[in-house]
Amino acid sequence: MKRIFSVLTLALVMISNHASAIDLTTQGPGNRIHGIDISKWQHPNNKAIDFKKMAAAGVRFVIIKGSDALATSDAQALKYLKIDRPAAQAQGIYTGFYHYAYLPDTTDTTRIITDAKAQAQKVIWRLAAIGGYNEFDLPVALDLENNCVRKSGTTCTKYMNKKYVTLWAQTWLEEVTARTNRKPIVYSYPQFLQTAMIRSKGLSQYPLWIAAYGKSPATAQPGIKAVGCFAHSWTMSNCQSNWQIWQYTSCGIGSKYGIPTSRVDLNVYSGDQNSFLKLATGTWQPDLFEQLPYNEATTMNLVSQSISDTNGTTTFVVDVFRPDGTPVVTGTVNFTSLDSLMTAGVQDPVRSESGRWTLKIKGLQAGNYLGLINFVDESQVHAANFTPIQFTVQQGAILPSPSPTKKPTTKPTIPVDSCKGQVRN
Repeated sequence: MKRIFSVLTLALVMISNHASAIDLTTQGPGNRIHGIDISKWQHPNNKAIDFKKMAAAGVRFVIIKGSDALATSDAQALKYLKIDRPAAQAQGIYTGFYHYAYLPDTTDTTRIITDAKAQAQKVIWRLAAIGGYNEFDLPVALDLENNCVRKSGTTCTKYMNKKYVTLWAQTWLEEVTARTNRKPIVYSYPQFLQTAMIRSKGLSQYPLWIAAYGKSPATAQPGIKAVGCFAHSWTMSNCQSNWQIWQYTSCGIGSKYGIPTSRVDLNVYSGDQNSFLKLATGTWQPDLFEQLPYNEATTMNLVSQSISDTNGTTTFVVDVFRPDGTPVVTGTVNFTSLDSLMTAGVQDPVRSESGRWTLKIKGLQAGNYLGLINFVDESQVHAANFTPIQFTVQQGAILPSPSPTKKPTTKPTIPVDSCKGQVRN
């Protein structure tokens, strides 16, 4: 505790001694500390970034791509890190750098751990190459957003299992923490955190840099579903994420911030100046918050059913509840037949509101069905459940084969606006 106090006191003294250089004025949306992240893409034709203009526009931190698991990309990252870090700090802008991770194509846990430690070693060497951390640096960040481990051309043919993704990430984070005495930051987006990683209390101990577009930090929180939760290691009981940095748009107006490209990623910090300094000095700790439960008991209720013939759609409406009677916030439903000779059809579960699904099934063959309607939750917030179901599908009329359809006339390609729906700030 004494060490934490002394480090934070030192940071505050530096602020007072260099007030003109280090100004953490909250000039971002929502009166938050404003930041940018950059890479080689912000240096078209080797053009320089005007960090004086960036600082004047209210940017107080910039996170630079600093290393990559691939050799060519790593060399480019080092080139611009050496240029951009001192130039930004000279204008009183805090800096950080991120490592872009590629996961290994293996299910051998020993090799996964070895690979994670090797990529951590690259980051340690990169820090050493720039003289280590100084008083203007944020901890390094792990950019983990891709679990494809094998490709055929541009198509991914194999993804790493979420258990192994989590093992790799925890190993990398622990190694970098031990070697640098600072907690690294985790960068990713809500869908990846939920679908590609296992929820872990260990992961929640690291600061989260979350990418979520389409909402302004002035009025909203990142990664909130209209119905239910993204269930990941940083999800709180109110379905919000316990985030520290939010990349809220990829459509910042580059010229406004001294960037020689038309667009740039913009970020905000979640807290005030004091908590920012704790993050910058590596003394950050997660706020106390109520986490989502693990395998919480559930109850199911079959609300209604509509049985069609073989030509139609059989429909079930199902409610799933938590122990206190409130609806579950994650999961889905499906139907399984207990008779191996009877198909389960083509299923489409649609969540119409929290805890309620309309399960539509097409392609069922004629016959008597004995089966289960199942509730499953891959995130393990809520425990699995099922209700037995028995119904009969009648043979429908034999329908004529459809006539071949004419190919539509080719229409001119309309350019896609990749910034549609995003904040343009």
